[in-house]
Amino acid sequence: MTPTERFIRARDFLQQHRSDYDTAYRDYRAPELAEFNWALDYFDVHARGNDTAALWVVEEDGSDRRISYADMAARSGRVAAWLRDCGVRRGDRVLLMLPNRVELWETMLAGIKLGAVLVPTTMLVSGADLEDRMARGRIRHVVAQASEAPKFAALAGEYTRIAVGAQDAPPPAGWRDYADSLRTAADFQPDGITLASDPLLLYFTSGTTAKPKLVLHSHQSYPVGHLSTMYWIGLRAGDVHWNISSPGWAKHAWSCVFAPWNAGATVFVHNYERFSARACLDTIVRCGVTSLCAPPTVWRMLIKEDLAAWQPPLRELVGAGEPLNPEVIDQVERAWGIRIRDGFGQSETTCQVGNSPGQPVKPGSMGRPLPGYRVALLDLDDRPAAEGEIALALDPAPLGLMLGYEGDAAKTGEVMRAGHYHTGDSATVDEEGYYFYVGRNDDVFKSSDYRISPFELESVLIEHPDVLEAAIVPSPDPLRLAVPKAYVALRAGVAPTRELAGAIFAFARTRLSPYQRIRRLEFTELPKTISGKIRRVELRRAEAAGQRTGVEFREEEFAE
Repeated sequence: MTPTERFIRARDFLQQHRSDYDTAYRDYRAPELAEFNWALDYFDVHARGNDTAALWVVEEDGSDRRISYADMAARSGRVAAWLRDCGVRRGDRVLLMLPNRVELWETMLAGIKLGAVLVPTTMLVSGADLEDRMARGRIRHVVAQASEAPKFAALAGEYTRIAVGAQDAPPPAGWRDYADSLRTAADFQPDGITLASDPLLLYFTSGTTAKPKLVLHSHQSYPVGHLSTMYWIGLRAGDVHWNISSPGWAKHAWSCVFAPWNAGATVFVHNYERFSARACLDTIVRCGVTSLCAPPTVWRMLIKEDLAAWQPPLRELVGAGEPLNPEVIDQVERAWGIRIRDGFGQSETTCQVGNSPGQPVKPGSMGRPLPGYRVALLDLDDRPAAEGEIALALDPAPLGLMLGYEGDAAKTGEVMRAGHYHTGDSATVDEEGYYFYVGRNDDVFKSSDYRISPFELESVLIEHPDVLEAAIVPSPDPLRLAVPKAYVALRAGVAPTRELAGAIFAFARTRLSPYQRIRRLEFTELPKTISGKIRRVELRRAEAAGQRTGVEFREEEFAE
């Protein structure tokens, strides 16, 4: 059996049992691959004579481009041949700094065909962060939006510069014009075999607690490993899948590349300057989007609208990035009769745990282990526990697990200890095998000897109609060691008044256990990573140092 046949057999098994979790989890066998190049061995094979749209990009003005599987295979072949002419070789590091435009997907496929190591990078990065990526990533080639060229002017080193979207103007000085690639012959021939274990992707984590780590993935860990993500979302051929995610982050590869294309679905993208919930809902209906994946921030903005006024053709709804609060899930289900299904994974893995299609969904649960993953909860001594760190068994290692942290053997060894990969996230599990997220190990804290999960308290706070986002951190207290403090970002137009603080304290008090009571509250903007995740580590440091960026209120100031 060829590598292509093994991959397709594994894919077909999961799709055949998309609503039969027990069979899918018990009987799934990851394909055994010694040699595998997903773009050549799967995508090009699937694309032959295939006029189905592989990619559909809709702009804010309503214009759009649809690229079929067949055309995408041919275009990426031309780009691969041209990049090789530009000096890109197997194993070379190629930094990609592109928005959601067709050339991003062409270059991703071309890089895979070449055997290059792709380093997707958000366009928000600049200055010292970009210099760090260039140096630690050992970048030899850059493919970037032409408008981003000035960011590289001060970066020393010998590396190929390729500009995308120069349009009528010549490319910046010293930069090649990507448009030249489309004049290259499409007959690309690889210069050797690709081992499934060869490196393919290098991701910089979002750095919520420390300096970004470099996560290295192989030609099987993401392309093949994302069969679990395809299964979680419930994708199938003919779907139009919209994943609201920015390029440069691992989640974009999850659901804008590998999961939908593994299923033979259409990757849908809607570009806009500023997110609008109404425009998003209109687009879903107009374009016939059948599955939607969005981060919690987007879902919170959507439920501010009267969702029942739209009747979308959606079949599957999923949330990822951070745990989704139950109130948001309930509001969407009341409006559309579809339940948003949570899932859990990391840049280091594909989707590990999730609520898969057709299965009972327990309120607050992120689901059960997905096919290909064996999950355990471990205590501080790496022993099984009812509540503990989420860990993945390594005998054998799951196919979707990273090769390791680039340039950091000590960190890799730390997370791969005791026969398990340690995620750094905590959860509980019930008697039926459903997992409930507690929080990042660094975020959980004790108050009067009770363990406090920030996520539980934050879920209550954002149910208040004036609260957009919230973050809970420990605030030093002489009696209780620490008490929960809420940093709160309000909806646009809402004033941070004393009266509102009292109302939020009262609102939370009626919905939380006494030991969970929020004792302090500060209205402020929440610090975030460039991927949009809240940096609680900054808030913890500020609180420990007694620093204030907003106005603080204390519960004892208000009569109950």
